[in-house]
Amino acid sequence: MAKKDFYEILGVSKGASSDEIKKAYRKKALEHHPDRNPDNKAAEEKFKEAAEAYEILGDDSKRKRYDQYGHAGMGNGGFGGGGHPHMDMNDIFERFGDIFGGGGDNPFESFFGGGGSRSRGGRRVHRGSNLRIKVKLTLEEIAKGIEKKVKVNKYVSCDKCSGQGANKGSGFTTCSTCKGSGQVTRTQQTILGYMQTAATCPACGGEGQVITDKCKSCHGDGIVKGEDVITINIPAGVAEGMQLSMGGKGNAGPRGGVPGDLIIAVEEAEHEHFKREGNNIFYEQYVNFADAAIGTSVEIPTLEGKAKVKIDAGTQPGKILRLKGKGIPDVNGYGKGDLLISINVWTPQHLSSEEKNILEKLRDSENFKPHPDKRDKNFFDRMKEYFE
Repeated sequence: MAKKDFYEILGVSKGASSDEIKKAYRKKALEHHPDRNPDNKAAEEKFKEAAEAYEILGDDSKRKRYDQYGHAGMGNGGFGGGGHPHMDMNDIFERFGDIFGGGGDNPFESFFGGGGSRSRGGRRVHRGSNLRIKVKLTLEEIAKGIEKKVKVNKYVSCDKCSGQGANKGSGFTTCSTCKGSGQVTRTQQTILGYMQTAATCPACGGEGQVITDKCKSCHGDGIVKGEDVITINIPAGVAEGMQLSMGGKGNAGPRGGVPGDLIIAVEEAEHEHFKREGNNIFYEQYVNFADAAIGTSVEIPTLEGKAKVKIDAGTQPGKILRLKGKGIPDVNGYGKGDLLISINVWTPQHLSSEEKNILEKLRDSENFKPHPDKRDKNFFDRMKEYFE
């Protein structure tokens, strides 16, 4: 089933500003919030859809990638509708709750202790950093799409302490400064009178608890250096410089936090035969003078194997033949490009005496004199029509 357009989900235009997108997400999230729609699976899915749309459109780099490549450019990114299977409702609250701010009408307060901080149950949840890798692909792999397994060095959850940072069964105590809330209240005198503000507790960093017995393996961080074998599903039609993202496959979050994302940068390997231009690919076919004059058939490589192409009698150098649909698929599924074959007539460079004599006899033949047809399109016109 095709995924919905992110702009359509939030009800904004493609030219919407960051503030307009933020406001639209806030409106949708409030409308479909689980507290206002108890036991309503449809509302929950819309709540997740809105969160996924905001995750992409609320980030300038992700939005630019989405505008250029659509859903395929996100790879396995996003978390609404199954894009981020590791994300649950609490993770959405943790990631985006702070855009709602405080106030009595904020439905997120039950999850954020009134101040909209990024915490659950009074404890700050840390997010792991994103990881970036490059994947080199051949044109054949790009044309079909491919599943690749890559070994990635990254931070993983410490198995000695189950990622908590403290020795099992002990090691934590409630923070005495914030009493476990993860926040401290400060009172300041202003021209409007005394005002209270909530801030992250400096003693525990917003976690609401402190470690008294650190794990000796991870030294209290809950993460250690390790490696992981990750399966990447790369869609057909990707291009050099395009980035895909896989949610939750980056570095593990400290002390049981949310993992970061894996960003995959596509690198296109140079091909032996073809040059790529958008979704079209180009191939140069050389034929000898006799074949160009008399006509022949030649076998050329394609991304799918071989193809036989007819060279008409009297073919001129620079003529472009077109094999429709033999190029690269559009990454958004809008058809395929073409294979364009440029015919080059090979002029012999070393002739025997007999060959020279034959050509001398033909030199002044009327048929060997150039007779360009002004109606024929020149090279630049021919190339232009393929890209219009």
